[in-house]
Amino acid sequence: MQEDHVELKGVRFMEERIDRNLTISTVVIETENGAKTMGKPKGTYITIEASNMDEEDEDYHREISVQLAKVIKKLLPKHKEEMSVLVVGLGNRDVTPDALGPRVVDNLFITRHILKEYGKYAFGEGKVNRISSIVPGVMAQTGMETAQIIMGVVKELKPDCMIVIDALAARSTARLANTIQLSDTGIMPGSGVGNHRNAINDRNMGVPVIALGVPTVVDAATIVGDALEGLLDSMDYSRRKQVVQDFIPESMSRMYVTPKDVDELVKRISFTISEAVNISMSQK
Repeated sequence: MQEDHVELKGVRFMEERIDRNLTISTVVIETENGAKTMGKPKGTYITIEASNMDEEDEDYHREISVQLAKVIKKLLPKHKEEMSVLVVGLGNRDVTPDALGPRVVDNLFITRHILKEYGKYAFGEGKVNRISSIVPGVMAQTGMETAQIIMGVVKELKPDCMIVIDALAARSTARLANTIQLSDTGIMPGSGVGNHRNAINDRNMGVPVIALGVPTVVDAATIVGDALEGLLDSMDYSRRKQVVQDFIPESMSRMYVTPKDVDELVKRISFTISEAVNISMSQK
């Protein structure tokens, strides 16, 4: 849209440059025609590009956490001062590139059980959000659809909203491990690697759903396409990927690649995200 100076009716684009390493881009799809053109449901889509997020930092990139917390607060429902929020860590804890969601949940400040037992004054504050979490695992571990497990928890807890965190598959090698993507339209677990499951969105869950993810893997076709970008730059992403998929062997097209230091990357990024969620849930 920017490069071609195109304006799409029903679609708004905004970009805010925080510093030389941090840019926040927002796409708001307001109409059904805009949704059809973009190939995505109506809603808000936010991308935080942090070029240094994959680098080691003693504070786990506190500056990124602060900006991410501001974005999360913008997406949270505004109808209540004190909210009940369910944080869901999607993914397989035993597969490092897919362990981002569970790792984030491990570092959250959970308050629901304390508030239920002792009340909000246990924190010495007048207003405290009720935070609970779940790591539902994957179907191969549980034999159940992830969405079904979450629906059962939502039915019992009746939260005001959900924050769903998952690892993503990148559509560009440049986005691998240095972008954070958010939306208020939910998420479909496994779709990035062609393993489609039931969608986790407000329609299915009955409560607002904020989806948050970081790309930790990229498929072989994308890597080849990016390498040949100069030769195929006249094609859009979908066409370029199709050409590459037709060219490379079928066995390679099913291959997904992750950085060699993915264990450290997931550890650091999970701290960055969990700190952002903790900040966004604070009433201070």
